[in-house]
Amino acid sequence: MLTKKQVKKIREHLKRAQNPIFFFDNDTDGLCSFLLLQRYIERGKGVPIKSFPELTVEYFRKIEELNADYIFILDKPVVSKEFFEKTKQFNIPVVWIDHHNIDITKIPKFVDYYNPLFNENKSNEPASALCYQVNDRKSDIWIAIVGCIADRFIPNFYSNFKKEYPDLSLNSKDAFGILYNSEIGEIARIFSFALKDKTTNVVNMLRFLVKVKSPYEILKEDAKNHSMHLRFKQINFKYQKLLEKAMSNKENNLLFFQFGGDLSIAGELSNELSYRYPNKVIVVAYIKGAKANISIRGKKIRDKVLEVIEGFEDATGGGHEDAVGAKIKVEDLQEFKKRLEKLTSSKSL
Repeated sequence: MLTKKQVKKIREHLKRAQNPIFFFDNDTDGLCSFLLLQRYIERGKGVPIKSFPELTVEYFRKIEELNADYIFILDKPVVSKEFFEKTKQFNIPVVWIDHHNIDITKIPKFVDYYNPLFNENKSNEPASALCYQVNDRKSDIWIAIVGCIADRFIPNFYSNFKKEYPDLSLNSKDAFGILYNSEIGEIARIFSFALKDKTTNVVNMLRFLVKVKSPYEILKEDAKNHSMHLRFKQINFKYQKLLEKAMSNKENNLLFFQFGGDLSIAGELSNELSYRYPNKVIVVAYIKGAKANISIRGKKIRDKVLEVIEGFEDATGGGHEDAVGAKIKVEDLQEFKKRLEKLTSSKSL
């Protein structure tokens, strides 16, 4: 967790920010992190970051468009050098809250960076858990829970949530068990798929979510959240068909599945597959053009993945110890599979 001193400093930044912009990773944890901070100060705009793996300089135009006086970066492990050069040029304060294992020596000195992995008492809570420390409002606890379980983490305040919302919760020590078998988990899945809508609908969703009073307003479909539910239903229909196909691709220790189309849902598929097959290495590759965006899940898999992609041209990768993202050329995908199979074949899964 963040220290009391770190929480105090982040709150001071938020109070000074009159027109902040919140850049957040385009997933449920990132979205909930933004909501928790925006609802704390009741001002600022949120911008989901769809570029992978880094926040690119192209997003700086949003700062100029919105005339932002403060930048908050949430749940994003990599930010381009060019983006930071722009922020320094315009002398805009930057606060970065994250939980990924990165090389902190590359972070510019003018950036105020917060990550409990680099505290004296190291920990690895999702960004939404860290932002809830800052927010600390009982009425927003459900938002923090949504972000945490989507990132496969049960926070210490889950017991408080169960007391407040027993009908939405589940008695389980498995975060993904809660994600796939409870109504609070359904909200997390609605958020994840709704983020994949067109920009206008995502902006409307953010406007709705910063004002919503309870999780029940999410679950009950009405005029205010119709587009969010519609997008969830549309994607979930396709998702279930892909999931069924993926489940037929079990190969020894490795479950490998690749797909194309207009929906990038490799992360969501790999998460559920890892829940269904906890003792396998899960590889889901989304093919778009000449690139493959790959989502990998497995016990202590990060180092193996980084070793595999090291020899591939223009390959990138990183993430958590058991959950990794990578991008490689499509032409290298089968070789990637062979190398990963070899590295994991001796592992008892």
